[in-house]
Amino acid sequence: MSELFDIAGKVAIVTGASRGIGQAIAERFAQAGAKVVISSRKQDGLDAVAAGIQAAGGEALALAAHSGSKEALKALAAAAAEAYGRVDILVNNAATNPHFGTLLEAEDSLWQKTIEVNLMGPVWLCQAVVPLMRQGGGGKIINIASVNGLRPGRMQGIYSMTKAALISLTQTLALELAADNIQVNAIAPGLIKTRFASALWTNEALAEQILNRTPQRRFGEPDDIAGIALYLAAPASAFATGQVFVVDGGISVPLL
Repeated sequence: MSELFDIAGKVAIVTGASRGIGQAIAERFAQAGAKVVISSRKQDGLDAVAAGIQAAGGEALALAAHSGSKEALKALAAAAAEAYGRVDILVNNAATNPHFGTLLEAEDSLWQKTIEVNLMGPVWLCQAVVPLMRQGGGGKIINIASVNGLRPGRMQGIYSMTKAALISLTQTLALELAADNIQVNAIAPGLIKTRFASALWTNEALAEQILNRTPQRRFGEPDDIAGIALYLAAPASAFATGQVFVVDGGISVPLL
């Protein structure tokens, strides 16, 4: 059974890995034997995560890169390949959500920033990494979307639209890369207890509303996403591609 989840010796890039979901995924990948290249905008946060992984016996390389910069992401992929000679797994996790308000009142700059980080960042990094995966005989791409990509979040229109586009990107790449033995899937988390989502779960009134609609009656934790990410990175998911795996405590289950 263990070989189904064995990623020992694989090289994984995880963006947005200085905290939250990205950190949890990187730590679980390292525990499973992968060499993890972790990235986010700020080097100091990455260094702390890498130190924790190394102290636990794992291997991690911390490389700061802005996920809204094509050149930075190209350099990230090149540095990973130079360090380890290959890239087998890519987790596009970095995201931003700078606008909380109605869609039509958002400034153009907020549209541009959100699209660059949440959509174009994964596109640019896939462009840089897929040739390396082809050289290695295949790979796994995991895009961290959101339940808001399946139905819009209130006052989060731009974010929701980019996550819907990320799901569409996942499905298109799955079709285009299947012949290269590259599986492309997305995870759509519900509300996860991270700093990124703190405006939601720290608001008592809003948090109560969300919990009342969640069958499991709790918020998700980063490890709830890391577990399914490990499945999608491992041989166990070899026949799954182009899929969206919703992990939300049941909040999106239709009610009669």
